[in-house]
Amino acid sequence: MDLDALVAARDPQWRRLDRLAGRRRLTGEEADELVRLYQATATDLSAVRSGAPDPETVSRLSQVLARARSRIAGAQEPSWRHVARFLVLHLPAALHRLRWWTVGVMVAFLGLAAAAGWWVATQPAALAAMGPEQARQEYVDTAFAEYYDPGAGFAAMVWTNNAWIAAVTIGTGITLVVPLWVLVQNAVSFGSIGGMMTAHGSLDVFLQLIAPHGLMELTAVFVAGAAGLRLFWTWVDPGPRPRSRALAEEGRALITVAVGLVGVLLVSGLVEGFVTGSGLPWWLKILIGALVLAAFWAYTLVVGGRAVREGHTGDLEDDAAGYRAAVRG
Repeated sequence: MDLDALVAARDPQWRRLDRLAGRRRLTGEEADELVRLYQATATDLSAVRSGAPDPETVSRLSQVLARARSRIAGAQEPSWRHVARFLVLHLPAALHRLRWWTVGVMVAFLGLAAAAGWWVATQPAALAAMGPEQARQEYVDTAFAEYYDPGAGFAAMVWTNNAWIAAVTIGTGITLVVPLWVLVQNAVSFGSIGGMMTAHGSLDVFLQLIAPHGLMELTAVFVAGAAGLRLFWTWVDPGPRPRSRALAEEGRALITVAVGLVGVLLVSGLVEGFVTGSGLPWWLKILIGALVLAAFWAYTLVVGGRAVREGHTGDLEDDAAGYRAAVRG
């Protein structure tokens, strides 16, 4: 294909389409012309992409077509179809692409928490740093269990707090420092409390009150941390894509994860608010937490795996994200 010849021949039509798309009012003849030029320009873009994928020309035509499509079809209205696509395609695909990052964060987090717990449980100086003996005993005997006060208000407080932390962890991932700080701080705190409970002979109480909601809540923390670290790594190693494009695509996909974690943490908050502190048998509480976690991983691996095989990544679709310039590789 002679790209220069095509541009010279079609440029007036492309300019005309751009002008029509930018007008606030169109006559009937102009509206018909807009549709005809849109169809012709779409054919030109397809020919350029297949025959001579010049990034500048592809970008120019994509932007013109995007404006024209918006002018022809109007803005999209939210609908249940979009919600369904988000839940069945975009969110599970984004979670599936993060699965190994999530596992890596989980292993590191639990390893650090175990080390902190062992240190507090076995080193008198570390245990003393947790507070005076009387305060520690009171926390172990009453305060730890009393924190889990059943009710909607407690569930809402937990949900909003955790959702905010997850969003901040993902949104500041490009810095690397913030997600690492959040993960390390939570791991050390989690392990230290467990170690203190162990030192006072109440490890069973700790596990019974943490496991029902903590299985899912901690997994949400792992996912948020993984998303933040993934964003940083995309900046370090964008692969064949230009760095700005890679960050834009991954950033939009990780926003999908952040929105999804709001729902995940809502479920975790409900378990914490109505199951953890309830009078149910401890084995039933843990079973409920395990079932919630199993449902999450089935959603991520099964539904997400299918969505990824269909080509979804969690990023916005072209008509919402804008068109991409062609790149080699």
